[in-house]
Amino acid sequence: MTRPTHGGNLIWAAAIAGCPPSDIVDFSASISPLGPPASALAALQDRLCDLSAYPDPNYQELRNSIAQFHNLSSEWILPGNGSAELLTLAGWDFSELAETYLITPAFGDYWRSLNAAKAIVVECPLVGSCALGLSPDELSSNQNTQINLADVAPVLSEKPDFKKTGLLLNNPHNPTGKLFSKESILPYLDQFSLVVVDEAFMDFLPPDEQHRQSLISEVQNYPNLVILRSLTKFYSLAGLRLGYAIAHPDRLRVWQSRRDPWPVSILAVAAGVAALEDVEFQQKTFAWLSPTRSAFFEGLTQIPGLFPLAGCANFLLVKSNWPVSSLQEMLLKRHQIFIRDCNSFPELGDSYFRVAVRTTEDNQRLLNALKEIIMGDG
Repeated sequence: MTRPTHGGNLIWAAAIAGCPPSDIVDFSASISPLGPPASALAALQDRLCDLSAYPDPNYQELRNSIAQFHNLSSEWILPGNGSAELLTLAGWDFSELAETYLITPAFGDYWRSLNAAKAIVVECPLVGSCALGLSPDELSSNQNTQINLADVAPVLSEKPDFKKTGLLLNNPHNPTGKLFSKESILPYLDQFSLVVVDEAFMDFLPPDEQHRQSLISEVQNYPNLVILRSLTKFYSLAGLRLGYAIAHPDRLRVWQSRRDPWPVSILAVAAGVAALEDVEFQQKTFAWLSPTRSAFFEGLTQIPGLFPLAGCANFLLVKSNWPVSSLQEMLLKRHQIFIRDCNSFPELGDSYFRVAVRTTEDNQRLLNALKEIIMGDG
């Protein structure tokens, strides 16, 4: 069976572990362990009777809910079948430009969408405080979670004219978990013809920090700016496939004309509306993440040969002195635990793995398993 390029492939993991997929403790997909919210599950149950009807092709209820959540007009919102569908649409826009600068290492779906549209890609490798090229000692001492984009992406400073070019990045960055400060991104909105910022993990930041760092507040000032958001990670709704784009209405009308009808199901709409209104669940998540992530980070630093990178999302990137593919296999076979290898990120390869922050109990189970393999007879 082919090694997965995404996290969350429990069929592959179960085949390696020799157990049912339901027995796997999945650290490979960065999904909150606290959800789905009870409110979303109740909304799904309430709408089962509507499955014989087509969804509203304009998704007005969901657009209104998202617009209210972000204090925008609904015409600036386009729901999608996960952010993956919206990335495909962005890829076509990038293909109309001379070049697209892609911050790397990059989520594999960025390459898929750009290659499918035959966009010309210029890689923009991260350096320095993003972990690439750092020694173990430097990694251990690097506690900064917020960084300046220009400082870690020097390629962006090498070309003075970015007209008819595009920029694609995600913030917080996957897989490093670092946050590019809003101030360091803003200058590029005046230089590039199109800037797409994937904020799939932005909602894991505390509300005040989100308000300061998200570029959503700038969309109405920059018709060349597109923000992508996901409702699947924070609310644990990955199986429903639900995301949205925030951009100028003219661009969204073009995107709407290029895609299949009814990409978002009635059930996804119901769950999305309920989740966005669930303030209690949101507050519970903010209270859980920071202390749990800190304890998990400290636990990983205590294991010889492992060097976690401080981040602000719901996952941690870990440099390993041990071959990760072997470590991953032993964790599956001995403990039914699935970590995300980084072989799909060419810049990282078999020396890094990524782990979601799960419950305290799950995190400790992984720490114990890693100690047994690395410090025991492994």
